[in-house]
Amino acid sequence: MTYDRRCLLSAAYTDTKLWEEREKDHQNLSLMAALMDRIYDRNFPVSSLTISRFVDNISSREEVDQAEYYLYKFRHSPNCWYLRDWTVHSWVRQCLRYGARDKALHTLKNKVQYGMFPDDFTFNLLIDSFIKNEDFKGACSVVEEVMLQESFNLLTTQILSMYALSSYLATKPELSVSEQRTLGAALLICGLKQDNSTGLSAQLLGCALLGKVEMAAGIHAVFRGMPLMWTPGYLGRALAIMERVAATPGDSKLSKDAVDYLEGLLQDLSSALDSKSSSGEDELGGEEEGKKEEDEDDQAEREKLPLYASRFKELSGQLQSGGKVDPSPLQVLVSSLVQQGLASAEGPDMEQYQRKVGEWEAERQQLIRREKEMRERAEEERQARQAAKAAAQ
Repeated sequence: MTYDRRCLLSAAYTDTKLWEEREKDHQNLSLMAALMDRIYDRNFPVSSLTISRFVDNISSREEVDQAEYYLYKFRHSPNCWYLRDWTVHSWVRQCLRYGARDKALHTLKNKVQYGMFPDDFTFNLLIDSFIKNEDFKGACSVVEEVMLQESFNLLTTQILSMYALSSYLATKPELSVSEQRTLGAALLICGLKQDNSTGLSAQLLGCALLGKVEMAAGIHAVFRGMPLMWTPGYLGRALAIMERVAATPGDSKLSKDAVDYLEGLLQDLSSALDSKSSSGEDELGGEEEGKKEEDEDDQAEREKLPLYASRFKELSGQLQSGGKVDPSPLQVLVSSLVQQGLASAEGPDMEQYQRKVGEWEAERQQLIRREKEMRERAEEERQARQAAKAAAQ
């Protein structure tokens, strides 16, 4: 089965014309690199305007690598807090322009080392670039960072993220525990932004994946380092979503593949629990948490598996009888959401981006004026010192 690939941002959205119309500040990167090296050698800080100029003047793939080095140096300097939002945006655009999408992703995944905290529009450009190349795993890596920064604010970001997640899962990848956790969290948090069949199905699948991790490694393995609830019971939350959909009148449904995944997961976990009971070995896996109360909480949750399995059968029957199970897989539901909402959602983003570029440019020009004033003042002070020294002689 093939799916409509309109789940891509329009040419108008990704157009670079507005960005390139900014006033140019042409620089020789070799001279700039030598200047920054001298500044760092003297243990002085490089200004945010200097690193911004360097990134803006990238003109080749090799210079992308050079800029990465100086972004790292800047992040580990006294001025690290002053990396400008427009510099982050420019960096991502330059990476995309010169075929260095992997470099943009590397700095994003290592955001603490590079200071890469993009705005929503910039996130969209990067996700879209991976999707257009059908690199859904790479797109999901970007979505993971959106999730960690809790930046599912724009409808476009939600749709692109859903498309990336559902398309990647449709390839039936072998997921590690870590990948189950991040994909589950992204599906859940992004799904909460959509009050429709697509969002509810994403929430269900997300809770199922997180519940699998919880059963295998304990609740602390789920929420540590994630913007998630620390209260045990993610499989219970998945069943609560089923119950809510079954009881709510209207058109909301759950995708069959999400319901089937939860069913298969409960069967596998129940079989593993039965094997453990008969053999005395913990086949659910996971590491011991080291704290008795944590182990007790995790064990109490595992003991609820028979109840969860029984409740699932009841709710599944209610969903089926009420016509609340959509035979279309999640990926198709997302494609439908794309057709209905992506194009119309782009307009407000583009208007906001235009305003933001204007604000960035005004701030940049202010910094340029301030830099000029400081240089003039420094030159005046230098001349005054020379004059005083000449007079003293």
